[in-house]
Amino acid sequence: MKIFYSENNVDYKTYTFNYAIYAKKESQEELSQLYNTGFLPYTGNTKIGSEIFYLARSLRANLAVFDDTSENRRVNRLVEPLNIRVDVIPKSEFDIKDTAFVAFCESYINERIGEDNMSLERWDYILSQETGTHFFKFSNEDHIFGYVLAAINDELVHYWFAFFDTEYMRSHSLGKWMMWRVIKWGKDNGKEAVYLGTAYKPAALYKIRDHKGLEFWDGFKWNPDVKILKDWCQNDLEPKDSDRFKMMEDPNGFLENL
Repeated sequence: MKIFYSENNVDYKTYTFNYAIYAKKESQEELSQLYNTGFLPYTGNTKIGSEIFYLARSLRANLAVFDDTSENRRVNRLVEPLNIRVDVIPKSEFDIKDTAFVAFCESYINERIGEDNMSLERWDYILSQETGTHFFKFSNEDHIFGYVLAAINDELVHYWFAFFDTEYMRSHSLGKWMMWRVIKWGKDNGKEAVYLGTAYKPAALYKIRDHKGLEFWDGFKWNPDVKILKDWCQNDLEPKDSDRFKMMEDPNGFLENL
């Protein structure tokens, strides 16, 4: 992979010169390295021909210490009567042009995401990326409940994009259950971590509250202190005087541990 930086905001009075950090993926074999150093796939510009990753406050479940919470068990009890089967299908064997699948995704996009955030053009672009390798299909004999596009290799799963029947979201917490079920699948199948996207702003707190064994990329390491993470999420929208390193009470202690 190739790392590059894109200059962003400048605050000369505090000597804070912000750069967005990106990685150009050069092969699928680099997935573990990319995810393990805090990068996530960027698909906001459909005109980019290469697969680009951005560095962010990524969130993952460390499966060595993951265990079910009381909330996981409660939601699973709600869903059990639906008898949902989970099939993990390689993208190469999945018909992404199937009209029922396209309609299912389009309906979810219109209802939950919005055309401004996820156009059908962008969804097609995401599906064309090599990074997404498999679909989790959630169904029983009579009904399709949802799909998750995931990146899977020997070490990891990235729970990338989820689409589900929103009627069951209200009655059965279906979205919560699907995320937990993918994490459980990862643990049952010997993976090391399941990546859950970014962890910013109060909107991300549902991921953090529901699962054990979570870690976030803090710019230096995978940090298991979810108390810090919750505090950061709660205050993300507040303006900051400078970057977190400059605001540390003990920068020397931090530097000694590098």
